Amino acid sequence: MASRQALNAVRQVKPLISSTPGDAKIRVLSLYKAWYRHIPYMVRDFDVPPSIAECRQVLRENFKKNANVRDLRVIDMLVFKGQQDLKEVVEHWKQPNHIMAKWFSSSYMPEKPKDFIGKFLSGQD
Repeated sequence: MASRQALNAVRQVKPLISSTPGDAKIRVLSLYKAWYRHIPYMVRDFDVPPSIAECRQVLRENFKKNANVRDLRVIDMLVFKGQQDLKEVVEHWKQPNHIMAKWFSSSYMPEKPKDFIGKFLSGQD
């Protein structure tokens, strides 16, 4: 009896933008191409230390990180966030430190001193 009520309680949710997996794939690929084409302008305009090849490698890794996502609503949300980030970069609403923190959080950051003299000279506690 309880299982029948549980089945009746499940309802179909509407997708955000994409109605089929093929439609979502087209949106993801168009976002990837837009980012790939804009990376040279981003490197030149923001004067970030990584090269164009390194930025494209990070872009590829970020897209491959989410390659196993199958839910259309999650894919649409990720595509929307990617489009929003691209628009912020294109319109220069982001600063170089925002780009470096989001894309290259571990590399290109100066290493913090570990000994007493290094911490003292850098002003850390």
